[in-house]
Amino acid sequence: MESANQTISVTEFILLGLSDHPKLEKTFFVLILLMYIVILLGNGVLILVTILDSRLHMPMYFFLGNLSFLDICYTTSSVPLILDSFLTPRKTISFSACAVQMFLSFAMGATECVLLGMMAFDRYVAICNPLRYPVVMSKAAYVPMAVSSWAAGSMTAMVQTSLAMRLPFCGDNVINHFTCEILAVLKLACADISINVISMAVANVIFLGVPVLFIFVSYIFILATILRIPSAEGRKKTFSTCSAHLAVVVVFYGTILFMYGKPKSKDPLGADKQDVSDKLTSLFYGVVTPMLNPVIYSLRNKDVKAAVKNLVSQKCFTQ
Repeated sequence: MESANQTISVTEFILLGLSDHPKLEKTFFVLILLMYIVILLGNGVLILVTILDSRLHMPMYFFLGNLSFLDICYTTSSVPLILDSFLTPRKTISFSACAVQMFLSFAMGATECVLLGMMAFDRYVAICNPLRYPVVMSKAAYVPMAVSSWAAGSMTAMVQTSLAMRLPFCGDNVINHFTCEILAVLKLACADISINVISMAVANVIFLGVPVLFIFVSYIFILATILRIPSAEGRKKTFSTCSAHLAVVVVFYGTILFMYGKPKSKDPLGADKQDVSDKLTSLFYGVVTPMLNPVIYSLRNKDVKAAVKNLVSQKCFTQ
């Protein structure tokens, strides 16, 4: 009987999502759809202005354009699947589609961590070594930096996805999540996942720990440099050039800490409620951060704000 069970091959997965709470599905469909539209419009406008406005042809805004494109890719890899699951009674996804979705989500998340670190370095050089900024952050430097962020994120996603999807799944194909989230998929494996756990721990150190440490150290030097500026107006003006990036970093890593730093409930009823809460928190993490990024940069950065106004006025004038 045991050997027969081992031969069962999983060809598709069932995404549990909010199946136990059908009344919530319609509400969240509308809410997530509206947020997804805002993400596409907001980040799309940021990409346009960084390309079309010559005043934004600088390393900082090149990275911002990459961040916006990444946010669109990240949400598009999961949100359409989530929206479809809210309307479909049987929420299934094929094995190969699950692997692709897992790869894209993991790659975009890892790339964003590295990219935020690159952006912190850009702000460090601009504020702490302004005279060397044109040399250090030349096009020959910042383009490979962005490319390496995408390459590193894609490589670790390929490794993690390959390790996860080569595991045997012995018939249990119900994923307790909205998407093919890697931890939820690993719970279904009927084999030792210690290699997966170790590899993910290493990836977390490299793609979460190292960028956070790098950003933290960069901002210590940045703040030290700002505090040495004699005039209050000068300090305010200098800080405004990095406040948007700092706000994005706080939102991005703050949400991650909130998601994974909460204590787990030991009460069965409380655990069930927390299970729903965890899934909703993960869902909103996937859409809130990409939605807030263009809002933060539009409100906190005067150059971006001016470029957006210029783009809108040109559009209105041509019509």
